[in-house]
Amino acid sequence: MSLTSTPPLWQNGWYSPAKRLDSPNFGPRPAGACIDLLVVHSISLPPGQYGGNEVQALFTNQLDWDAHPYFGKIRGLEVSSHFYIRRDGALWQFVSCDDRAWHAGRSEYRGRPNCNDDSIGIELEGLEGETFEPAQYESLALLCEAVAGPYPIAHVAGHEHIAPGRKQDPGSGFDWPLLRSLLNFSNLRFPLL
Repeated sequence: MSLTSTPPLWQNGWYSPAKRLDSPNFGPRPAGACIDLLVVHSISLPPGQYGGNEVQALFTNQLDWDAHPYFGKIRGLEVSSHFYIRRDGALWQFVSCDDRAWHAGRSEYRGRPNCNDDSIGIELEGLEGETFEPAQYESLALLCEAVAGPYPIAHVAGHEHIAPGRKQDPGSGFDWPLLRSLLNFSNLRFPLL
């Protein structure tokens, strides 16, 4: 009989169920940052095309800028997110949740500017305004609950809520009431819907 040990769910801000792919696009959080916000985004590269590895390439500075005309518009962009959920629910992680990913840009929420400082970014493979897959909602709900273990998560918002007028994702196709119904904790505050 062999004894096997289960890896811890979290280790230094890395979530063990996620496929890890380290991004160079991150930095330290400010001293005393309270990581209490989850920010939901949507992304697809090129826009509206799913299933490739272009998002992973973008977040790791490996995107071939000449592979598609759209990529010329974002040439040189250095961004990241903590997590990325594919259409089939597969989960990737690029930055430790203990660190500051570069997902929010110019932003403000809960009366605080610079949401990158104290938030965790979650990208969904999709296009702003379009619908998302059931597997993505299931994966997102499990991730939200898992993140709320080690971090004092109290708010969840879309990129559109923290950067209104500048960003529109995840957009009208994202089902906020469905996400709320899938979560097993009630102290989480959602944007006004």
